[in-house]
Amino acid sequence: MNEQPKEELQSDDETLEGQVETSVENEAASTDEAFAEAGEETRDEEMIRLRGEVDEANKRVLQAQAEAENFRKRMRRDTEDQLKFASMPLVNDILQVRDNLLRAIEAASAAGDAESSAGLSEGVSMVCKQLDDVLAKHGIKEIPAQGELFDPNFHEAISQMPHPEIASGMVAHVATPGFQMHERVVRPAQVVVSTGDGSA
Repeated sequence: MNEQPKEELQSDDETLEGQVETSVENEAASTDEAFAEAGEETRDEEMIRLRGEVDEANKRVLQAQAEAENFRKRMRRDTEDQLKFASMPLVNDILQVRDNLLRAIEAASAAGDAESSAGLSEGVSMVCKQLDDVLAKHGIKEIPAQGELFDPNFHEAISQMPHPEIASGMVAHVATPGFQMHERVVRPAQVVVSTGDGSA
């Protein structure tokens, strides 16, 4: 019986293994070439494409999350504003009551009977002061107007008049006080605007 040496058998095995690996590599390369010739993407191209699609999907998810967060913030702001200014109609009605109280004080001051008018004036003044305190508690304050520069955001001009001591464009007289709630105007101050001394 002829026996081949072990070294020759190992060499033959290694040669056969190398031929198999080479054949597999050649087959993979020919497959990629076949895909390329057929106009289809290779494995590497498919991986690159899939990575790009994943990146795009992640960007869209992040953008959607940012838009949802912005929407929630807008809704929260709108809700807070609605709650903050929900009582504006009531405030406007209360201000009309305040106007009548002030008119009563002026009428009492102009009355002939000094003793009775003094008592009435004092009582109404106390009520008016209490009402002002309640309004201030709820963030409602009077808009400065007398002697201020006319500002259409806060003042409503009902007329103009010359004034020797007040410069043109300044408020010469406040007909009806204006009020704002927090930073929003409830009603503008109705004012008379000076046109200057009229000497020009």
